Amino acid sequence: MKKVTWPKHSVLVIALIATWLTTYIGYITSFNMKIDNVMQEFILFMNPLSFLLFIYGMALFMKSAKRRNIYIFSISLITSIIMFSNAVFYRFFNDFITLPVLFQTSNFGDLSSSIGANVHALDIFFFTDVIIVALAIKFIPTSERSLSQRSIGRKLYFVIAATILMVNLGLSEAQRPQLLTRSFDRELLVKNIGTYNYHIYDLFIQSKTHAQRALADGSELAEAANYINANYAEPNPEMFGVAKGRNVIFISLESLQNFVINNEMNGYEITPFLNELTKDPDTFYFNNFYHQTGLGKTSDSEFIVENSLYGRNGGAVFFTNSGNAYHSMSEKLGDNGYFTSVMHANNRSFWNRDIMYQALGIQKFYDVESYTIGEGEAVNWGMKDIPFLEQSVEIMKTMPQPFSTRMITLTNHHPFDLDEEDMIIPPYDSNSKTLNKYFQTVRYMDEAIKIFFEDLKKSGIYDNSIIVMYGDHYGISENHNKAMGMYLDKEITPLDNVELQKVPMFIHIPGYGKGKTIDELSGQMDIRPTVLHLLGIDTKEDMQMGADIFSKDHEPFVIFRDGRLVTENMIYAHEVCYDIQTGEPTDGNACEPYIERANTELGYSDLIINGDLLRFTDKEEK
Repeated sequence: MKKVTWPKHSVLVIALIATWLTTYIGYITSFNMKIDNVMQEFILFMNPLSFLLFIYGMALFMKSAKRRNIYIFSISLITSIIMFSNAVFYRFFNDFITLPVLFQTSNFGDLSSSIGANVHALDIFFFTDVIIVALAIKFIPTSERSLSQRSIGRKLYFVIAATILMVNLGLSEAQRPQLLTRSFDRELLVKNIGTYNYHIYDLFIQSKTHAQRALADGSELAEAANYINANYAEPNPEMFGVAKGRNVIFISLESLQNFVINNEMNGYEITPFLNELTKDPDTFYFNNFYHQTGLGKTSDSEFIVENSLYGRNGGAVFFTNSGNAYHSMSEKLGDNGYFTSVMHANNRSFWNRDIMYQALGIQKFYDVESYTIGEGEAVNWGMKDIPFLEQSVEIMKTMPQPFSTRMITLTNHHPFDLDEEDMIIPPYDSNSKTLNKYFQTVRYMDEAIKIFFEDLKKSGIYDNSIIVMYGDHYGISENHNKAMGMYLDKEITPLDNVELQKVPMFIHIPGYGKGKTIDELSGQMDIRPTVLHLLGIDTKEDMQMGADIFSKDHEPFVIFRDGRLVTENMIYAHEVCYDIQTGEPTDGNACEPYIERANTELGYSDLIINGDLLRFTDKEEK
């Protein structure tokens, strides 16, 4: 029988095609990327090819068949791991991995429950190309002798690869002008240049970011300061100082979205206590309020509340810029006679908090070591909210007054597991286990807040305090839109996805009596100036980008870290401008001035953080 003769580079060709198709199929099965037309589908199909041609093409320079095969197998394994990791990450964060996230290794142990909940059995598919390559290497005969390579053939190969890259970039630029210069939306980058090229671009951006600090000399600060001063909102004289001298208790309500407030699930009230607060005469309830976090999630919300600056695009400031100088709210309060602290029953090093809190001027961190976690009092990420808040009140009794403390709840965290004895209401009955459990953990957190208020009143702290509570970020991502559509009885659109980023915000001032529901469009960036003005502390000279919500100069305009934005009349999301009233796409030109403003503001915030520009103001003050 005649022996079959295979072309010399058969394994290379098989590997290239297998990884290309595995990547593309992975795109359409594991990532919820919006495709608007045939051209975008074609770009998505071709965008892995240029990178794969280049990276696999390095094998053409290896004369030994054995080395060539080892290299090809290694590349197929690495690309499979990249796709698999992004798929798991995307299910939780609805975003793609960045280099700073990869270096957050100290978080991986604590994140294990959330990661595990997002690994699916079918994810083995991402390694299909690895299996195909292994079989090709095993069964396709190769010569053991060194094989010479034809230089002209290699040159032609890489010319083709470069041509495909240029065509890819050209088509992408035609679909999305200034793609690489307006790069706040990582999904847009992946959709156009591909996962692998995106990671190379991310490496370039991170290197550029580190260079910014080294080259900064402080001259850039004046331009950012001019922008901030031009958008400063003078405090409302009727509200300025109404809580002067009081303690400030901030409560970060983990993963709490606004859609559960004053709502039911199968006849069960989800947040009965918070619902009562919306009608309490001592409470301002902000029902048109958005979180503005990025990949840093809870740590981003902490950063925003403290500094009224945006988190980093592509990573958590708590990791990437913990050595910076900041003019935080805690530092400002400390300068005004407040004892400042954070209370969080988790490891002090999680999200690099022990280091970052020092940079923010927080005087005391009550971490897990400050609490006694008894039997049955731990779940998921740490201490259950009820015992955490109960013990926190006891700690508050020991604090010098006035104090400012920020409390971070834990129980309502993905994957939203709860012990049976803590299930006050039954689960929901959708196709999403995540959403089904979410209502139960929200109900538990609401009960914890109710008990906390009762304990505060018994302690004697309540009357001389104000309580500021806000959702830190979303709990249910866009990956659960089908289940959310079932609950809300509607098909979830990109406009709805933006609306679902609303989180509740409450400012409770005991004895004030003039509270009400505030419909003004606002976001987390506005918390710092709003609270400081209530305490009678001026912020005119502060480098903050938010504005006092009570101010008559407050602008109803919210910018998201990924470049989406909301105005009174429009929402801009995924390259589409929507009319809020009709819910339909409208003339894109109507959004253009706001898009330009959003890019400017995000750019200045990045400039301040990446260049560590506030260190220069510290020098001037000294």
